Amino acid sequence: MAWTIFDFQKGTDLGNWRIVEDQVMGGVSTGKFYLNVEGHAVFKGTVSLENNGGFVSVDYDMPKTEIGNHEFIAVRLKGDGKNYQLRVKNDDQVYYSYNYEFGTSGDWEEVNIPLEKMSPTYRGRSLNKPDFDHSHLDQLTFLIGNNKNEDFQLLIDKIELK
Repeated sequence: MAWTIFDFQKGTDLGNWRIVEDQVMGGVSTGKFYLNVEGHAVFKGTVSLENNGGFVSVDYDMPKTEIGNHEFIAVRLKGDGKNYQLRVKNDDQVYYSYNYEFGTSGDWEEVNIPLEKMSPTYRGRSLNKPDFDHSHLDQLTFLIGNNKNEDFQLLIDKIELK
């Protein structure tokens, strides 16, 4: 049985979501995160490689959530044909996160991300640590950083544990 992490709807409070741009490192990429008139979250912007930039992300500072026997994070979304990453942390105080890259088709779809295949990374570099094997989640991030200049748009409807 699925457990809902976040269900975007008209009037949803996005107060615990925050954009992080490569500007923290001198880059010039830009991003926005908001609800559209249908009530879907919109993560959009422009990735630029200028000034050693190259990414935009949106972080969800979520309540500590027990995973139980769930094996996947399922995201109902509509992408733009580009690749994105889903990153999670089991403790928002640790410096690294667990990463999984997925492609989008341009249509509404459900992307099922296997928790056990999420690999530890820090600033885009793989770490010599085990893949995700924790009992809870504490932070969730969508990131785009495909090593090229590009505009992007990702619509998100629902995020669940399955």
